[in-house]
Amino acid sequence: MSAPLQGIRVVDFSRLLPGPYATQVLADMGAEIIKIEAPKGGDWMRWTPPLASPGVSHGFASLNAGKRSVAVDLKHPDGVAAVQRLCEGADVVLESFRPGVMDRLGLGYETLRAANPRLIYCAISGYGQDGPYRDRAGHDLNYVATAGLIGLAGPADGPPALPPIQTGDIAGGALWGVVGILGALMGRQQTGEGAFIDTS
Repeated sequence: MSAPLQGIRVVDFSRLLPGPYATQVLADMGAEIIKIEAPKGGDWMRWTPPLASPGVSHGFASLNAGKRSVAVDLKHPDGVAAVQRLCEGADVVLESFRPGVMDRLGLGYETLRAANPRLIYCAISGYGQDGPYRDRAGHDLNYVATAGLIGLAGPADGPPALPPIQTGDIAGGALWGVVGILGALMGRQQTGEGAFIDTS
């Protein structure tokens, strides 16, 4: 029996945890993942201890198994043009930059969709593409604190307890991104059109 996402190509611009976790779930279902990394250093998770080998941490290895990685300078016109061509044949693009970054690079949804109307584009960001917090940087601890989850843990008369896992990154950004992508793939079978997915 073939994997359910066999034949689906995903171009992954994400790094650290939420985006790579989402594309690892898609890879486990058979999708081809092409990870775009910066030429100098790549995904920051590569260097997060403990290291399995120089330049590859255990965390990076577990989040990126079976993916292909390509080093591209997205600040150079040739790099952007090469990635635009790659996205013309992709089914899904996933990115985790702050809102507006991909547009400034020439790789935003409207630009890529013009060349590939079937493209499903998933943007995972801290606080979504619009709203008062859209430009704020953040990490899992910021998100779960803002949502009030930190205040629910720890002793009633003491300080809050830090969560043992990245709840916001995984249960918020990553998994809802995957759900949105799978739903958009099903919708595309009916309409022939791609979709934009805003996951925070």
